[in-house]
Amino acid sequence: MSTIFDCRDESQLLAGMRNARQAIGRGDLIVMPTDTVYGIAADAFSPAAVQRLLDAKGRGRDQPPPVLIGTKETLAALAESVPEPVERLVEAFWPGGLTIVLPAQPSLVWDLGETLGTVAVRMPQGRVALELLAETGPLAVSSANLTGESAAISAFDAEKMLGDSVAVYLADGLSKDGIASTIVDATSLVRRGADSDAEPATVRILRDGAVTREQLQEVLGDLLEPEEQPSDHAHPQEQDGDS
Repeated sequence: MSTIFDCRDESQLLAGMRNARQAIGRGDLIVMPTDTVYGIAADAFSPAAVQRLLDAKGRGRDQPPPVLIGTKETLAALAESVPEPVERLVEAFWPGGLTIVLPAQPSLVWDLGETLGTVAVRMPQGRVALELLAETGPLAVSSANLTGESAAISAFDAEKMLGDSVAVYLADGLSKDGIASTIVDATSLVRRGADSDAEPATVRILRDGAVTREQLQEVLGDLLEPEEQPSDHAHPQEQDGDS
């Protein structure tokens, strides 16, 4: 039987955070507020927990969840490399509504699904999310809804869709704007950057969201792939429904 804790009440916040930490430790799922939409979360380093997350949403392994982190510094532990332009993005937009896709650190022992060797990482805003991440470490987090349904903007919306597949629901009112994060693919900055004969590396927008193209352009300049340029391949993170 799942429980909803109203984190706007200090006593429920303390109980909710304790129960959420314990649930993550057991490999169970929780729902948590973020600065974009509510997310369903699992221990990123537990393949069984990540599979439970995918199953709860009715989602396949070809749609791996992003990973939320509690500090900017954690990115370097999860990604193979953090190029200087990505450092600029992190300084400009984290914590906040930007998810960055990079080649994953090869030494990591985890299974998020069919990631093509990449990891999508975001540092969210919000007291509840950051305090939880500080205690649990990186969490695999996707929007708290069934695949094909609108992303939940409250814990109660999430509970209607996900029910007892989630052990703990952390409620913190309505999401500020209900707009999911922008997702950018920065993998070519690492992969093409290592090959002097490769085409110039660029950052590609996989999904429009909370951070606008204009804001990204201000930080990246010509490194941002032009809007009219077609994509030559699909990416597993190029989809709706992530926080």
